[in-house]
Amino acid sequence: MAEPPVYQSARSAGLIVCGDCNKLHPAAMEGEHCDRCGVTLHSRQKNSLSRSWACLITAMILFLPANLLPIMTFKVFGRGEPSTILGGILQLLDQNMLFIALVVLTASIVVPVMKIIALLILLATVQFGLQTNLRQKTIMYRVVEWIGRWSMLDIFVIGVLVALVQLGNIAHIEGNHGATAFGAVVILTMFAAINFDTRLIWDNGTDDKSDGEKDSE
Repeated sequence: MAEPPVYQSARSAGLIVCGDCNKLHPAAMEGEHCDRCGVTLHSRQKNSLSRSWACLITAMILFLPANLLPIMTFKVFGRGEPSTILGGILQLLDQNMLFIALVVLTASIVVPVMKIIALLILLATVQFGLQTNLRQKTIMYRVVEWIGRWSMLDIFVIGVLVALVQLGNIAHIEGNHGATAFGAVVILTMFAAINFDTRLIWDNGTDDKSDGEKDSE
């Protein structure tokens, strides 16, 4: 069986990479400011794994109330009842709005679940020092980070509807606790991704094993 490739990290080469502009600096500049963008230089983010795990676990706990509690109440002529995300999807299907139902299902359930699973895989890879496809894991992180900026779409739509549809007894929309929990899930998964230091992934494939071990403690 072929040995996995061994990569050399910037730190093992005596260098440090700026987390914002990616400029290389001498390792001796640890804790100083980048001479290009002014950001404080760290070879690895301190307590990166701990912060990411904390945000992700909290998001997983809140994911249940986000889907079980009503997310929005839509009343027409004083009649209406609270609806959960799944309930709203079923109502759309009853109205033969298959495309919109699929969009809501993807944005509200599929994407958050996939983000949580992807972050679990990334964190477990680093936490347990798994020798997997490191390039694939880096691409996975970039996809999760990119999706994060669109994850608040549902909350934005609810906020707009609540602000616009206030017609007294004719029509009235209000957000419920499910929307608050869902918004918290989105924000926490975004923070989990932001706090995750992707350089820890590559520590698993370098000959400088102490790098990853020190930062995962």
